Amino acid sequence: MSARSHPRPVPPVHSGVEIRLPWWAIALPAIAFAALLLLLAGPTDAHAATGPGAVSQVLGLVHQVVMRQGA
Repeated sequence: MSARSHPRPVPPVHSGVEIRLPWWAIALPAIAFAALLLLLAGPTDAHAATGPGAVSQVLGLVHQVVMRQGA
C-alpha cells in the first residue's frame, strides 16, 4: 500500500489587498467632522449671528454637491 502524498499549497494569485470604498464612505465622516468643528468654533453668543449661520451654509453646499453627483 502506497502512502498518500500531501497536495502542494496553491500560492495566492493576487497577494495585494485592494479595498475600494464608495465616495460617500469618505465624504460623510469628513462632513460630520467639519460640522462638529464648526459647531465648536462658532460664535458663542446666540444673538451674534444675523445672517445664515456657518453650519447652514456648509449644509447648503453639501446639498448642492450631492445633487450634482446624483444627476
